[in-house]
Parts: sequence; C-alpha cells; structure tokens
Amino acid sequence: MSAPVTVAADSTAVRVALWRALHLEADAAPHVIHDDVGLKLAAPEGDWRARPDMHPQHTAPFRASIIARSRFIEDQVIDGIKAGAARQYVLLGAGLDSFALRRPDIAAQLAIFEVDQPGHQAWKQQRLAELGLTPPASVHFVPVDFEAGDDWLKKLVKAGFRTDEPAMVTSTGVSMYLTHDAIVAMLQQVASLAQGSQLVMTFLLPIEMADPALQPVLRMGEAGAAASGTPFISYFQPQEIVNLALAAGFSEVTHISADALAERYFADRPDGLRPPARCEELIVATV
Repeated sequence: MSAPVTVAADSTAVRVALWRALHLEADAAPHVIHDDVGLKLAAPEGDWRARPDMHPQHTAPFRASIIARSRFIEDQVIDGIKAGAARQYVLLGAGLDSFALRRPDIAAQLAIFEVDQPGHQAWKQQRLAELGLTPPASVHFVPVDFEAGDDWLKKLVKAGFRTDEPAMVTSTGVSMYLTHDAIVAMLQQVASLAQGSQLVMTFLLPIEMADPALQPVLRMGEAGAAASGTPFISYFQPQEIVNLALAAGFSEVTHISADALAERYFADRPDGLRPPARCEELIVATV
C-alpha cells in the first residue's frame, strides 16, 4: 500500500505567486506581466503585504527577476504557437503557474502538462475547485515524486504526452535544489525528445558573482533555504550550464542574461525596476 499524499502548499511557489501579484500593486505601469490568479489560489492572510519577504522596496530586484522569467517563457510559448512549432507544453515544477487560466485562447492550442510533487499539486487542484476555476481541458496534471526518483518522462507519456512530437519544456526555480547528476539526467531526458523541442531553464550563478550589495541578501536566502530543509545545491557560471546542456545532446544552447531581460522588458522605466545581474538567469536549449 502506497503512503498517503500530504496535501500542502509549497511555500516557494506561494512566494513567487505573491510577488507576481505584488508587481501589479507596488510597481508602476507598464506591468511586465498581469497575474493575480496565484494570489487567489494562495489566499494569504490579510496582512501578507507586511511579510518581510514582501517588502515592496527590498524585494524589488527579486520580484523583477520572477516576473521577467515568467514573461519570457510565456513569450517563447506564444512565439512557438505562431511559428507552428511545439504543440506540447511541459512545466517541470509547475507550482502555482496560471498561464492556462489567464490565456485560455493559447492553452486551447496546446497540450499542457503541469508536473509537480503530488502533495503540492493536489493542494493546487483543491484550491482551483474551491474557487470554481476550471482549467481548459487541454491541461493535464502529472504528479511526480521527484524525491522518490519517479521517472517524470514515463509519467508524462502515461498522461498523453507524445515523444514523437516536439515540446516546449520549462524548468524555473528548480535547478538550485538538484544535484549535478540530477540536472544532467533531466537535460539528457529533454534532449531525447523530438527534434525541435526546446527547454527553458533557470539557474543560479555563484553568489560571489552578484553585485556586492546584494550578496548579503542572497546569503540570507541561501541560509533560509537550508534551514527549511531545501538547501541550494547547484550553482553554475553561464558557460558551465551551456556546456552541460550541449554535452547532454542539445544542438543549440543560448544563455539569456538578466541584463538582456532588463533591456527587453524594463527599459526606460521611471521606477528603476529591473532584475539583478548575475543572480538567476536562463538558458534556452534546442533539440
């Protein structure tokens, strides 16, 4: 008999969702992304804005990083649809992602697979039901116990994923918790997908590469993650993660820096909001 699934919210996913909502409240227009669905799902206490990790000014750089990566990924997905490329969208560690709810027009053109830990995913589905929010029929929830070594690709196929068709795969805010071997295995699995498939993945750069003014805050975040039982394990310099992806079998890998995201989404903002350089950045890897 399998162990019962503990239904609970993932605290990191909740924080990310609240930062996306805070962007609409604390930051000036134009907003990089419009997402308050996660706030409805999280249903925090009324004083959630007073939490230290929600301070509008102190958390601004990290909030900007979250909304930048969210917007970039959504643009990649939409561009792929327009180009007639991938019709499958896989979110590894989906958290409280709300793309399918906010963009049902795009979601209807995709087979979307939200992959997450069973307990976290069950909680999200419970909250969706409580709120009367029904995702499009194209959304498939795929519970995968990564800690127990579940094969996420096999679970995907069982849920209807087609390995003979290209897919867009995203992994955001996950790699820092994985060992080097686990990251290599994940890269190799995605690289084994059909030609034209693409992976967008975030990674953390070594803290000493960040702006000196931000390093104490980053060290505090690192210590907090360790204290909560989810320590940051993996950091990469950009060329290291690019080389790792190429060695895994991708034909092309592009590093997307925080400065590039800032230029694309935050140029000429009067409030100075922008993601911090050399903290969390992305790669786009094509099969």
